[in-house]
Amino acid sequence: MSAAGGYLGAPIVTGEAVALDLRPAGVATRGLAVLIDIGVQLAIALIASLVLFRFVFSANSAAIAAITVTLYVLVLLGYPVLFETLSRGRTLGKMALGLRVVRDDGGPIRFRHALVRGLVGVVVEKPGLSLGSVALITMLVSRSGKRVGDMAAGTVVLQERIPVRIAPPPPMPPALAGWASGLDLSGVGDDLALRIRQFLARAGEFDAGVRERIGSALVAEIASRTSAPIPPGVPGWAYLAAVLAERRNREMSRAAGSTDGAPRAPWDPPPAAWAPPPPVTAPPEVPRGEGFAPPS
Repeated sequence: MSAAGGYLGAPIVTGEAVALDLRPAGVATRGLAVLIDIGVQLAIALIASLVLFRFVFSANSAAIAAITVTLYVLVLLGYPVLFETLSRGRTLGKMALGLRVVRDDGGPIRFRHALVRGLVGVVVEKPGLSLGSVALITMLVSRSGKRVGDMAAGTVVLQERIPVRIAPPPPMPPALAGWASGLDLSGVGDDLALRIRQFLARAGEFDAGVRERIGSALVAEIASRTSAPIPPGVPGWAYLAAVLAERRNREMSRAAGSTDGAPRAPWDPPPAAWAPPPPVTAPPEVPRGEGFAPPS
């Protein structure tokens, strides 16, 4: 499977071996987020110091040192761990810059991931020990912009707020227009329709085996929900495109106040030499002759 396009750095790959269109955060953006977080931590430390001042003013030097160390650990470690755990990978600085920490497979982080990142940050990367140079060097060297804490925890920081290019929906294959008009699509929900659209838009990025497996599973699910198996001689991608296009047409008709949103006509079978035009999202390098690879 080829790497997903549209971003810089290494692809984020899910457990199902699907590359996600996500962009690792840049060094400059992460640096600004860190500055915001440092400002928040300094404010927390200042407020806590003022609150504790009356209790430690008359204490001996050992007690003051112990309280100072405890406060240092709570602010530097507790702040990122608490925020990243409760907000699913975001501190206040990351929220402001549109960043999020996720696992290497794109899933949300848990407490243990946040704790490992925080511990490594306090022990290895924070100013006063390495002056941030270790984190900076590893982010510049890593293709995904990982610092040491990310490498230890198996996480990566992503840029969430980026322009998204949405692929146009696949058109209705002309030879299947009559057949699709008679389908009962009440069982095809939004989630399934979104999965079909994403598959058709990204089919060219999968290798043949993955494409065939995912496509066949979608065809079988559509057939079970519509009681309409794939017609003989029709490629799998065209079957999925017809279902998706018909569903979209009916939704548009309903939105316009038309009564034309129900099954309408019997199926006109496709010609023997069925060769519809390819979907607009099909990449030119897709191999020909496969059930889920549109002809170029």
